[in-house]
Amino acid sequence: VIQINKETGKVFKIGKSSFKKGDFDALGPDVKYVSCPDGELIKIKDDEKTVTLHEIDVINSRTQGYLALFSGESGEIRNEIREEVNKKVEEWVNEGKAEFITGILFIDEVHILDNEAFSFLNKISEDEFCPILILASNKEILKIDTQDGAEEQDIPKDFIDRALIVKTEEYTGKEIESIVKLRMEEENIAIDKESLKYLVDIASNTSLRYSLNLLTFSNARASKRNRSIILEDIKRVSDIFLDENRAISCLNK
Repeated sequence: VIQINKETGKVFKIGKSSFKKGDFDALGPDVKYVSCPDGELIKIKDDEKTVTLHEIDVINSRTQGYLALFSGESGEIRNEIREEVNKKVEEWVNEGKAEFITGILFIDEVHILDNEAFSFLNKISEDEFCPILILASNKEILKIDTQDGAEEQDIPKDFIDRALIVKTEEYTGKEIESIVKLRMEEENIAIDKESLKYLVDIASNTSLRYSLNLLTFSNARASKRNRSIILEDIKRVSDIFLDENRAISCLNK
């Protein structure tokens, strides 16, 4: 049983007819039996593919077209190309030929961004095909550098007006312990209860990221000794790798 694409002329092998199932004594494991098609021989088949706007931009901006996606050399995409692609996609959506799925752009440590970055985010937020922007920061008071770098100012008010601010709370001890355990399961790390409690205390007093880094390095130290992590490993690693407060104290001395 075969299938022929009328437009391209390509022939696709679907499988062997189920009516001939008893005619062969020995067949390979890849043999697939299918029922014979019935009804009209010519059928309309819809193929659905998921592509990103960037992939369409690359295909239309490079001379090698589709091959540019595999080489990774997309180069600079002109604004004219982006506008033409956006118009075409909008036309497909209006005609029902395509469905637009909004993407998500997550930016962590947003307090590092400068005025130019916020201006760019303001600009793309007005675009019809703009993804959902999710910005995160662990700073209570956010400030960014001005263009001359001489002073500091708050995040631009026009950007704040566009945003929905969600306040988060600090992790509790049980939540930190759950996160550390998830990391242990992910990296297949064995640790005793005393060491786990010590890591949770470190995360509460310093930061969760520092505590998880200690877990990784402690596991490397314990693996060399062919055993699970003990309290001695964590204390030794924490003496070598300082947290932010201890590092500042050492620099001040």
